[in-house]
Amino acid sequence: MNKRSSSGGLVYSTDFGTMCPGCRQPVAQCVCKAASVPAGDGVVRVQRSTQGRGGKTVTAVRGVPLAAPELQALGKRLKAACGSGGTTKDGVIEVQGDHVERAMAWLQAQGYTVKRSGG
Repeated sequence: MNKRSSSGGLVYSTDFGTMCPGCRQPVAQCVCKAASVPAGDGVVRVQRSTQGRGGKTVTAVRGVPLAAPELQALGKRLKAACGSGGTTKDGVIEVQGDHVERAMAWLQAQGYTVKRSGG
């Protein structure tokens, strides 16, 4: 059995460097991540949540129509505006604490259509 075929194909090339396993292109020319902008209704939803976090409150922002790197940058600016920590994962920006009103006002100032979600 050929080791290269069992590992999924070419991983590194001396001509191009590291190769993307999804589209088999050089990482600099990868087309996998370019098409990952989520399709939505254009409304950003902000929700306060405590489920699965040991009683700690987080503010979750969903539905932002940006690709992963831009969403990461927006999350960083939002966390700084709220003066709190948090994370960005799976298309959701999570800010530690109850910052729903502050996050909604900040996102509206950035030009997004914002709705409060949940209870």
